[in-house]
Amino acid sequence: MPVKTYKPTSPGRRGMTGSTFEEITSTEPERSLLRPLRKRAGRNVYGRITVRHRGGGHKRRYRLIDFKRDKANVPARVKSIEYDPNRSARIALLVYADGEKRYIIAPLGLQVGNTVMSGNDAEVSVGNALPLKRIPLGTLVHNIELNAGRGGQMVRSAGTSAQVLAKEGDHVTLRLPSGEVRLVRQECMATIGQVGNVDHGNIKLGKAGRNRWRGYRPAVRGSAMTPRDHPHGGGEGRSPIGMPSPKSPWGKKTLGKKTRRNKDTEKYIVRRRGKKRR
Repeated sequence: MPVKTYKPTSPGRRGMTGSTFEEITSTEPERSLLRPLRKRAGRNVYGRITVRHRGGGHKRRYRLIDFKRDKANVPARVKSIEYDPNRSARIALLVYADGEKRYIIAPLGLQVGNTVMSGNDAEVSVGNALPLKRIPLGTLVHNIELNAGRGGQMVRSAGTSAQVLAKEGDHVTLRLPSGEVRLVRQECMATIGQVGNVDHGNIKLGKAGRNRWRGYRPAVRGSAMTPRDHPHGGGEGRSPIGMPSPKSPWGKKTLGKKTRRNKDTEKYIVRRRGKKRR
């Protein structure tokens, strides 16, 4: 999918790029799969802000996505490829042989009219979902389950894919997009192929207002604040963020501070993720 550039009719347009949407085949979503989506502005169920700098943004409706792919051994035809405002990837509308309609994340190369299927008997082809034990080594997969039957939780954003490296015992070794190598139970489902919309990472917003449309509010640098508002604040002129380590507004260590606490799953991580290669 190419990236569209704009004529520099204003400072905001000068560096702006966008999607061409040439792979989109339908501009109207399937009404039976739409649900209302209430804005939460970074607040949890208690109404407390847990994610800062969120709010506003364009009104959206949620598209029900079939992350489980649990309709086994029933072929489905791809009716359309659509835009989803709730994620970076495109979505594909499937119509099953019994008439049921479901959305899935659209992998790269999936086109209208193709037939996909899920289950143990499905072929290893783009868009099909199989247990990891049935997928050959070296295959690129996405929408991977961590617990069998729970639905895909990993590798769902635009342009991402994981690779099947090895099979040993009850587990399959996967290399994730972050570079992490991880063990996953062999009965967990995964979808064949790479997630589409691979040029999503090359899009430049161009102006601050476009970020506000997405629901992001401005974030003020700590070094621009006063000492009473932020540990990085104060000083004459521009000052470094100081020693011994950078801090959050509440004095907690950040920028490299490890926050992982789930010790129960440490044994499934073969190699930790490193810095992304550019």
